Amino acid sequence: MCLAIPGKIISIDDQLDDVFRIAKVSFDGIVKEVNLAMVPEAKIGDYVLVHVGSAISIVDEKEARETMDILYQMDEISDLSYGNQPPEYPSTDKEDEAKED
Repeated sequence: MCLAIPGKIISIDDQLDDVFRIAKVSFDGIVKEVNLAMVPEAKIGDYVLVHVGSAISIVDEKEARETMDILYQMDEISDLSYGNQPPEYPSTDKEDEAKED
């Protein structure tokens, strides 16, 4: 299965022209370089869906967070997490956390 993961543009570091730009995108603290050629209107602070290193669309923050919540629940993005889940997405099951302590 192929996934597009939402992330937030934190900087645009390399720009040949208005179309060919490379940004640093944060996926809950994990920062990756992403090609912005398919979303030339994207700017710092925007949330983008990223597939295979390229941003394919701009999404709003609410949609990005809902998508990340679902992906974490499905355990589809464990490669991006810090241990179990990053601080921005704490576990919603407090009883399980209490049992582990």
